[in-house]
Amino acid sequence: MKYLFTALLLTTFVYGCGEKGSQSTPTEPESSASDMSGANKPASDEVGANPEPADKTNAANTTTEAEFQQLSNQMVERMWHLFPSWAISNGYYEVAERLEAPDENYRRKVLAFARDYRNQFSRFKPESLSVNARTDLALIQNFLDKTVWDLKEFKSHEWNPANYNVSHGFALILNTDYAPLDERLRVFSNRMQLVPAYYTAAKHALTKPAAPQLLLAIQQNEGAQSVFGEDTEKKLAGSGLSDNEKELFKTRLTRVREAITDYVTHLQTMHAQMDKVDSFRDYRIGEKLYEEKFAYDIQIGMSGKELYQRALREKDRLHLKMDELADKLWPKYFKGEKKPDDILEKIAKVLEKLSGTHATKEGFKAAIEAQIPELEQFVNEKDLLTLDPEKPLIVRTTPPYMRGFAVASINAPGPYDKDANTYYNVMPVEELPDDRAESFLREYNTYLMQILNIHEAIPGHYTQLVYANRSPSLIKNILGNGAMIEGWAVYTERMMLEAGYGDFSPELWMMYYKWNLRTVVNTLLDYAIQVKGMTEQQAMDMMMKQAFQQKTEAQGKWRRATLSQVQLTSYFAGYMDIMSLRDEIKKIRGDDFVLKQFHEKFLSFGNSPVPVIRELMLAEINQ
Repeated sequence: MKYLFTALLLTTFVYGCGEKGSQSTPTEPESSASDMSGANKPASDEVGANPEPADKTNAANTTTEAEFQQLSNQMVERMWHLFPSWAISNGYYEVAERLEAPDENYRRKVLAFARDYRNQFSRFKPESLSVNARTDLALIQNFLDKTVWDLKEFKSHEWNPANYNVSHGFALILNTDYAPLDERLRVFSNRMQLVPAYYTAAKHALTKPAAPQLLLAIQQNEGAQSVFGEDTEKKLAGSGLSDNEKELFKTRLTRVREAITDYVTHLQTMHAQMDKVDSFRDYRIGEKLYEEKFAYDIQIGMSGKELYQRALREKDRLHLKMDELADKLWPKYFKGEKKPDDILEKIAKVLEKLSGTHATKEGFKAAIEAQIPELEQFVNEKDLLTLDPEKPLIVRTTPPYMRGFAVASINAPGPYDKDANTYYNVMPVEELPDDRAESFLREYNTYLMQILNIHEAIPGHYTQLVYANRSPSLIKNILGNGAMIEGWAVYTERMMLEAGYGDFSPELWMMYYKWNLRTVVNTLLDYAIQVKGMTEQQAMDMMMKQAFQQKTEAQGKWRRATLSQVQLTSYFAGYMDIMSLRDEIKKIRGDDFVLKQFHEKFLSFGNSPVPVIRELMLAEINQ
């Protein structure tokens, strides 16, 4: 809603209406696997031609399939040793003591890994594989291509200091009950030895940081200290570790705190030199890099520019829908008052009136918790999906090391630790000054909060990620596509209202259209800022006057749009693709179309790009 998304902003996934920040492969990011996946882009010229198989019999195809699976498993195992923090977030704890220092030698290893496996996988011809393996191959090729591209072209390790943060992996080790506490504390202790070298390498890697990413890195690494604070010391004190082990742990803990403080000080020193323009990289990546990143990350069969143009048309369509509802609601809320001639002004007045109904800043988190069972009950009553009551959802305040990017997000366990807790992270609204809190609460009013909870929890991110962990394809799970994941969450908002959630209240539908308009404007902002040079004032005008957002929300979105690239388009891109696929399947099935069956079949393919899921679903229908 990442991670950053994508958070960018995790498997542990982080997705939400606040997304994760952009992360890059070679820095061994703590926060997201999904940033390392994306579109099914053809391999570059460095990949050799696919050899013709000598034998096209069924036996030969079976052998080819087995060889493909063996190579896939081998690549994943090697990948976890290169990216131990990513492995931990997927519930693979065998490498939990490892922490790679993001230096030049490490980046060379990652590049060699990507090129080696890209060459090995090039020998497989898609037509010699089953549909399931063929789509896995496309995801693998895209992941490897993007890894090389990030190191050789995008080079975020040089300019994004927010890539470097050790906190998330340590937090998972400490707070996930995958082993007895004493064992986890020993792993935690051994891993801490590697933190000083990690941050030393991070400082050397940064040559020309971008200013927004620099500020985020300062904030989140200051928050990282909370993982190494009093709570950790209390767990250590109550553990069964020996006195010598405890003393060694405390010594290492002190060194970690010093390393993080030193990194933050280094970043603060760089920030103090912001007046020296040549010392900083422009956070706008430009058209060439944008379109390349879009192709890897989104995969919808169109360019970023084409999606931008489609979003412009959709914005106009939504304004007309909202105008119709504003006319319907006007007599109820503005009896005897003349309607403005300008439709945007009229819509804004109705929305402003509805926004006055909201939770208190102290009760915002509790209001979210209270609504989850209502959504669960509705999904069950309407038979929209099969929910798993054994998978708990825990609403919590966003940890300090994850703040600064998302209003709300989901942390879901990875495929190796499917029974771990899923967390619904909510920003600490009670800590905001009264004026900012009121602006925030008017944005996330009683109506919009319901849409938010559908998106983040049930049947949105939480539900989808539970299904993803059941997927028989590990590749489709770990190389997840953000547009599919975000698109599903956006799709469920409309699907729930279409099914009768809220009793077709025009007020709720009005707020839904406002929320959906945000999805569209996310795309417009992202492309316009990164490619067309949109200014902050132009962005604020669009968000507040054309998307009817409160000032606090618009300010936060501007910040996010300067911190990430392409990720903000994933909502609209995925949503439109899913709606098109549903219409296509519905037309094929005719009277035999069952919405629940469509949902469960769609979700059974893990976190695959929607075009991949389409290929798999159509293949089953045509069997």
